[in-house]
Amino acid sequence: MKFLQSLIVQSRYAARVGSLNRVSGLRFCSVSTDEYAKKNYANNVSEYNTVLGSLTAQRRTFLLRDVYSDMMLDGVKPTRDTFHSLVVGTMKGARMQDAFFFVDQMKAMGLPPDVTLYNFLISICGKCKNSNKAIQILEEMKCMEVKPNVQTYICLLNACAADGRIDRVYAIVRDMTAAGLGLNKFCYAGLIVAHKNKTPLVDDFAAKVIEFVEKSKMWSSVETNSANAENVMMGVTDEELYNLPTAEYIHRRGGFSNAAFTAYHTAFHAAADLKIVELTDTLLEMLNKEGKTPDIFIMMQVIRCYCHAGDIDRGLQAFENHINEGRPIAAELFVTLAEGAMAGYTEKGMQIAQDILVRMNERNYFVNSKLGSELLLIAAGEKTGGYTTANYIWDMMRVRNSNPSFPAIEAYYKGLKDREIPGDDPRLLLVSETYDRMRSRFGNRPT
Repeated sequence: MKFLQSLIVQSRYAARVGSLNRVSGLRFCSVSTDEYAKKNYANNVSEYNTVLGSLTAQRRTFLLRDVYSDMMLDGVKPTRDTFHSLVVGTMKGARMQDAFFFVDQMKAMGLPPDVTLYNFLISICGKCKNSNKAIQILEEMKCMEVKPNVQTYICLLNACAADGRIDRVYAIVRDMTAAGLGLNKFCYAGLIVAHKNKTPLVDDFAAKVIEFVEKSKMWSSVETNSANAENVMMGVTDEELYNLPTAEYIHRRGGFSNAAFTAYHTAFHAAADLKIVELTDTLLEMLNKEGKTPDIFIMMQVIRCYCHAGDIDRGLQAFENHINEGRPIAAELFVTLAEGAMAGYTEKGMQIAQDILVRMNERNYFVNSKLGSELLLIAAGEKTGGYTTANYIWDMMRVRNSNPSFPAIEAYYKGLKDREIPGDDPRLLLVSETYDRMRSRFGNRPT
């Protein structure tokens, strides 16, 4: 796949200008057939489909529409698989406007959407917290005589849950029950999310969460894996389709995320978001009584809850207990504690954060660009103190040749500028140079 290697290089430059058209340089000048073949990154629908999959995997979903435009200019006719790849990419990138553009194009070419594609659209609406549009899609399915499946209703339930629309969630539950469908773990996860997102929060929130977790353990008629073959082929998991908190971790191995803990994952995540320590403790007790050990994702939420509730010592103790008991470890566990310790930017918290990152390096766990950028962005917000934690994160990423994101670089640069640092300081000069270079590339980058 020689053209894919070329794509990877070209797409880096494409990000600077916002279009693959400008990368290839083929659209606005005359070139020979041989030269065209050398410069073009795809020549037929199969290669274009591979390019779309590559961009989605690289999370460069802002380029999908440009690739589609290139297909049209090349006279390459998209297939149903092409549109499915485009919509999956927009779903993963939460680009709802692009998704509906592609569906309109699909219809114009005489390719009516099927139930799988409609499910993707409902999922996008959930990711963008637009339950009204999700309901409209269901109505369109009825008009187009496309029969909803179990996934459709669960997608719709979770889309309404993301919007905090408990009334709609319960209406969907009633419809499912009337149709003879029980509720599975993804439905109960959606119920937890719905109550978490409802404003104002219900008084018996913790009791509701515990009730849903308990009910999720019971057998139901849709408890079997609801993923269809096409979703699996396209790399779309149930967790991703339903926008659950574990969506980006579900592919991780080594005890990171236990699929049997779906309701627990959502419950612990909700408790951490709302800083309800009592709920976190109750959920841990429930797991312990069942003889089950929290996975890495659950421990991340436990530490996050304690730290953001203001009890950094307890968060640190939970981390130490996990390590000392010989349970699975991941870089995200260190990062979660470091981020939590930095909450409030206390002197003690910033020191704990730096110590934890030092330990992480000593154990040969390293942060990728995403995790490093998140850490640097938070550490750069420190207004007082020696800025040593932010400096350590910057140095740590430099050693690993890991490039921070532009927002992280910008925050770090401004933080350095706000301090009394000589203009010829080597660190400031390097960060300033990096910031200027990245600002010219990504300052106006599309989102």
